[in-house]
Amino acid sequence: MLGMIAGDGLNQRQVGFNLFLVGFLILFLELACIRWFSAKVIFLQFFTNVVLLAAFLGMSCGCLAARRTTNWLALFPGLAVMTFTAALVTMELYTNWGFAIDVGRQASPQEVFFGTEYRNPDLAKFVVPIEAIAGLFFVLIALMFVGLGQMLGRAFDAYSNRVAGYSLNIGGSLAGIVGFSLLSFAQAPPAAWFAICCAGIAYLLHQDKALLVPRIVALVVAAGFSLFYTDRSGIHETRWSPYYAIDLNKSNGEIFVNTIGHQMMIPFNDSGSSYSLIHLLQKHSGGPPFKDVMIIGAGSGNDVAHALRFGVDRIDAVEIDPVIQNVGIHQHPDKPYQDPRVFPHLDDGRHFLRATEHKYDLVVYALVDSLILHSGYANIRLESYLFTEQAFQDVRRVLKSDGIFVMYNYYRKGWIVQRVASMAKKVFGCDPLVLPLLYSDTLASSEAVGFTTIIAGCNPRISNAFRERGKFWLSSVPPENLLVNGFDKSPDKTAQSGDWLPLAPAKLVVDSEGAKQSTSDDWPFLYVSGKLIPDLTIRSIILLGVLGFGLIYFFKPKGAWQPNNRMFFLGAAFMLLETKAVVQMALLFGSTWLVNSAVFFTALLLILAANLYVIKVPSIQLPRHYAGLLTLLAVTVLVPLDAFLSGGIVWRYAIPCALSLGPMFFAGVIFARSFRDEGNPDQAFGSNIAGSVIGGLTESFSTLLGFRYLLIVAICFYLLSAWMPTRGKC
Repeated sequence: MLGMIAGDGLNQRQVGFNLFLVGFLILFLELACIRWFSAKVIFLQFFTNVVLLAAFLGMSCGCLAARRTTNWLALFPGLAVMTFTAALVTMELYTNWGFAIDVGRQASPQEVFFGTEYRNPDLAKFVVPIEAIAGLFFVLIALMFVGLGQMLGRAFDAYSNRVAGYSLNIGGSLAGIVGFSLLSFAQAPPAAWFAICCAGIAYLLHQDKALLVPRIVALVVAAGFSLFYTDRSGIHETRWSPYYAIDLNKSNGEIFVNTIGHQMMIPFNDSGSSYSLIHLLQKHSGGPPFKDVMIIGAGSGNDVAHALRFGVDRIDAVEIDPVIQNVGIHQHPDKPYQDPRVFPHLDDGRHFLRATEHKYDLVVYALVDSLILHSGYANIRLESYLFTEQAFQDVRRVLKSDGIFVMYNYYRKGWIVQRVASMAKKVFGCDPLVLPLLYSDTLASSEAVGFTTIIAGCNPRISNAFRERGKFWLSSVPPENLLVNGFDKSPDKTAQSGDWLPLAPAKLVVDSEGAKQSTSDDWPFLYVSGKLIPDLTIRSIILLGVLGFGLIYFFKPKGAWQPNNRMFFLGAAFMLLETKAVVQMALLFGSTWLVNSAVFFTALLLILAANLYVIKVPSIQLPRHYAGLLTLLAVTVLVPLDAFLSGGIVWRYAIPCALSLGPMFFAGVIFARSFRDEGNPDQAFGSNIAGSVIGGLTESFSTLLGFRYLLIVAICFYLLSAWMPTRGKC
């Protein structure tokens, strides 16, 4: 029976092609699901690791069920339609039925999630914790991947050369990441992603003589499900960047990303005076106009438009998202990007800071809040590496001697403002000015805050002006600010149409521990209140762990069964290696989608190289490779990340890349050598992927340990794998 299920009359070439195709489909569908569900399930963009781990869990369950007669791939069309429908229903309940989503009690949070606080759970009719939504989609998405995992396990059983078969599977994964990267570059819509996935699955079902008419219809519905979200009014334009689903309201210039309001293109003549504030303070404190300006998070161009009104010579406008930048270039009413003084850069802000040799009078962090995780492998956001002590040192390096560094945002919590101000003082050596837009004498760590401007640097001009002249008055209508000196004690406001608000530096009152914890490149968690694992994360780990073990128990082989412990711990450890590589490369080359794709592509190439090495060198001594792996990991733990932020190209790039990626080769050799000798490849691979799920959950300890010391956990996993015996061939 097993031979019929595994091979089903296919020759070795056909089985090998299936290994390649399934590798392609699993990785391609995984990336498509991460993108789509993070955009269409409310607030799931902050928990994209749930989708990643669900895909791994589904693969694991499928491999474990390889010898069962139920064809789970035949159930994929119905499961996909059900999961997409659940996403649609969830959004409908939130949007039109008054449901509130509680995301870690944002009224008094251990971790702040921008954009999740607008609907008060205490006043809503129905409140659903985000972990419940995450758990629901964790199970549904996992079930979607069971069929492909089952096909993978059966193909491994049927292919005579284990390592060669695994190499074909990795080759398919390489093709998958290249294909999806090309579609991301082309800004292709989800219908194109899922059409490719459904076409591949249709081929496999046809090969299995299971492509019936109802399944064809379900696959067509699944592939085109995203079209249900198409706006037919002509008011909204939806485009998919490599990071977000971006919705532009063409009637008012408002931009939503992944269902959360992000920014609005505002004409200078209408509002947005806060963008002018730093230039007004410079002017009315007696300083010359800023000539060379860098704006990080330039977005659709509001900050650029205001800077152009104050005599700048050059603006380097840095934005990470190509669609948002493109929208600003073509549709901002003031056309700021068309001014010859503006030089747009599509880049990660931290990378631009490290790479530029230009010197600036002003560096601006302009409402830098990405509202999305950098990847599903690590709990950092796109802007995380902008708010560390080392990042502020990079800012100081590019400023002229009297230059100014300004940051403004709706920071939500006082301890975030105080943490940023404390780091600025430490790096620049002078007290920063903290200006809440709604004036307050004091700003406490524990209180909620709104729009706040932080001015850093050791140019005393603006500080002296506040000390000598008191408050600064700002009109809500930007052109009115050009007519008066805001430091005048009694500006003639009766003839003006805007609301005038007073501004003055607030005294910082530290009444919580969160303000005292600075961030670093090793611990870049600006929005976490301290070195801890937030309660929300703990609840999620427990819930996902229980659900995961339940699914594995359901799909495990019938009868007495014990997981393959060596392969399990190898999977858990390798997941943490990938996490470390992702964050290290983000720091070195930028937190862009291209860097992410390059990291995963390189990891797969190293695994493929390890497989070829095992094929060519049959008598491999595992202890030597364990020694090499553990040595590299120990060096990485002992050497801090910021040790490589200066120096020549070899020290800054080659050595950290070798330390981050080198262990993957040794780990790949150990896995391939162990996999080659396993008696049940489907069970071994399923156990390995199950270990990856545990490794992904373990990544949550990074908010407690930092990324360097998280590798100690990986070392422990590898030591456990070495201690476990290999199960020989039957």
